[in-house]
Amino acid sequence: MAEVVKLPKLGLDMQEGTFVNWVKKVGDTVKAGDVLAEIESDKATIEVESTVSGVLLETLVDVGQVVPVGAPIARIGVEGAETESVKAEAKQEQKPEQKAEQPAPAAPRGNGKAATPAVQDEDLPGGVKASPIARRIAEERGIDLRQVQGTGPGGRIVKSDVESFQPTARPAAAPVPPVPVAPAAPAPAAARAQAAPPTGPGITEEPLSRLRQRIATRMTESKQTVPHFYITTEIDMAPALALRKEVNEGLPDEQKVSVNDLVVKAVALTLRQFPNLNSHYYGDRIVRFEHINIGIAVALDSGGLINVVAKDADITSISRLAQRNKEMIAAARSGKVRPEDIEGSTFTVSNLGPYDVESFLAIINPPEAGILAVGSAREVPVVVNGELKVGTRMKCTLSVDHRVSDGAEGAKFMQAFKKLLESPMRLLI
Repeated sequence: MAEVVKLPKLGLDMQEGTFVNWVKKVGDTVKAGDVLAEIESDKATIEVESTVSGVLLETLVDVGQVVPVGAPIARIGVEGAETESVKAEAKQEQKPEQKAEQPAPAAPRGNGKAATPAVQDEDLPGGVKASPIARRIAEERGIDLRQVQGTGPGGRIVKSDVESFQPTARPAAAPVPPVPVAPAAPAPAAARAQAAPPTGPGITEEPLSRLRQRIATRMTESKQTVPHFYITTEIDMAPALALRKEVNEGLPDEQKVSVNDLVVKAVALTLRQFPNLNSHYYGDRIVRFEHINIGIAVALDSGGLINVVAKDADITSISRLAQRNKEMIAAARSGKVRPEDIEGSTFTVSNLGPYDVESFLAIINPPEAGILAVGSAREVPVVVNGELKVGTRMKCTLSVDHRVSDGAEGAKFMQAFKKLLESPMRLLI
C-alpha cells in the first residue's frame, strides 16, 4: 500500500514552495526522516523530510514548480506498486484549495463594466475565495480581491486573475464646467526614475529574489506601520572580552564563544526581567511568551538576511548556545536550514560589530516588540576617575514598538543589559 507524502508547512507563514531539487530518485529506498527534496520558500532553501519508510515510487511535482502547502508531492510504498493508480489517487486527494494553479484565460477587463464579484464567504480570509499566491500578489500591488473576477474552480481567484486585473472604468459623470487649475508641479526626479527605469549601455536589470521581495515587503510594512523609538547605550566590554578569552581556552573550536553569543545570552536574561518586551503585537492585543527565543540576523553571501533562532537562550549554557548558533548560521549561509531553526523568535539581535560599525538603528521585525542593534567593540579614549585612559566600548541601540512599550521601560532594559555585560560572570550561571 503506497502512501502520499504532502508538502508540509515549513514555517508559520509559509503558503507555498518552489521545488529546487529532488534528493531521492524514483526507486530509491527511503526511511522516515530522510531528506526527499529541497524547496525554496520566501525565507530560505529548506529540506523536506519523508514522513514514511519504503521505496520512492513516484514524484508528483517537477523541479521549478510552485506547489501550495498540503499538495501531494510523492508516493512511497512497496516496490512495484502501480504508479498510474498512485497518480490518480494523489490527484483525487488534492483538494481544490490546494491544487497547483494552472493558467486560466483572463476575462475582459477595463471595458467599462463592473467585474463579476469573486466568490465570497465570511469564513474565508478577507471573505474572498483566492489562492495563497493570488493573495500575496494582490497585497503587494494593493489590489482589492473583492473587485477581481475569479476564473478558477468555483469562482476561485488564481494568480493569472490578479496579474491581468485592471480597475474597471467608472460610469461617466455629468459634464461639469471646466475650472481653471494651476499647472501641476513637475514630478520629482526620484519619482520619474522609479516610474521609468533607465535603460541603455552600462545598465543591467536584475529581478528581485523571493527572499529580497520578502525583506522589502516586511521592512516597508514595519517602517510604515510600527512607531519605532530608539535608545542607545555604551558598554564597557573589557570584562566580557576577558571572560570570553578565559572560557574559550578550555573549549573545543565548535563550542568557542563569540561576542555575539555573549550578547544573545545577556539579551535573553534581560528579557526575563522585562517580559513585556518578549512579546508580539497583534493590533488589539499583545501576546507575551514564557519561552525566550532570540532571533539572530544573518547576512547571506547570496544577498539578503535571514533570522536563525536561539531557542530558550536564557536557560541554555553559553557553550551549548555558541555551538548551536554556529551550526544554524553555517546552515543558513550554505542555503540549507531546518524549519525549526528560522521560526519562533520572540526578540531579535542584529550585530554589525564584525564590520567595524560604531552604531546603527535596526528595523523591528513585526510582530516582535523590539530589536537590538549591536556595534563594534572598539578601543577608545575614556575618562575613569578623572583620568584619561584607553577603554574598550561597544554601542548598542534598542528599537522598540511604541505601541507595546515606552521610553522608561526601554531605558531600564538597556541599563539591566549593560550591567550584565559589565559583570559577565552572571552569564555563566
